[in-house]
Order: sequence, then C-alpha cells, then structure tokens
Amino acid sequence: MATVPMSFILILFLSLIGKESSCKISGFCACSLDNININTIRSGRVIQGKLEWNVTVINNCNCPQKLIKLTCKGFQTVENVSPSILSKVGDKCLLIGGKELVKSTSVKFSYAWDSAYIFWPSESIIVRC
Repeated sequence: MATVPMSFILILFLSLIGKESSCKISGFCACSLDNININTIRSGRVIQGKLEWNVTVINNCNCPQKLIKLTCKGFQTVENVSPSILSKVGDKCLLIGGKELVKSTSVKFSYAWDSAYIFWPSESIIVRC
C-alpha cells in the first residue's frame, strides 16, 4: 500500500527535474508560448499587386526566449523578407536566426500577399529565467 504514494511522489519529483534546465523557478517555467504575441496589420502599401502586411512579434515573457519558431505552412510573399529576420524551413519559420528575444522587445517584418497570414508561435526555449 505504501508503494502507491511513494510511486506518486517519485513521478512528481521526476516531472519537476525533467523540465528544461533554464526553467529554474520552483521547477516550473515562468513563461510559455502564450507570452509570444504576434500582431499583423495592413500597411496600406501594395507590392507587385499584393497587399503589404506588417508583422510584430513581441516577447511578453519576463525571460529571454530563443530559437523561436512560428508556424509557416502555406506562407507566401512577393516581398523579400530578410532571412536574418525570418527564415522558412519546411512548415516552420525561425525568427531572428534563433537569437534571443529579450523581455518586452519586438521583431518587425513586412510581407506582401493577397491576404494576411496568421502566424502562431510553435516552439521556443526560455533562457536565464
């Protein structure tokens, strides 16, 4: 009978130490992908017959995040986006070459297509938290 509570405690302990090593606040990460906000608005410009869209990605986490990847399946543009800002690899886009995006900072880029593409954060690593 004592093995059931002991097994539960062991599983709980292993789940806490199994978290990303950069999540040091009581074993729980202080942030999640929900702390990466992405806003897309029309610029009012037209590029090669396509509407231009301005995208702002903001890290609202108290900790820096790196290796931020966004969903990109089906994303298209006739306007060049610098690969140092957004590089497409398969169905994901790597933001700022994987470098850290610190607290309350943003990255901006523009693209041109018929309609807005809805970017979603799909991965990130929280560092020095």
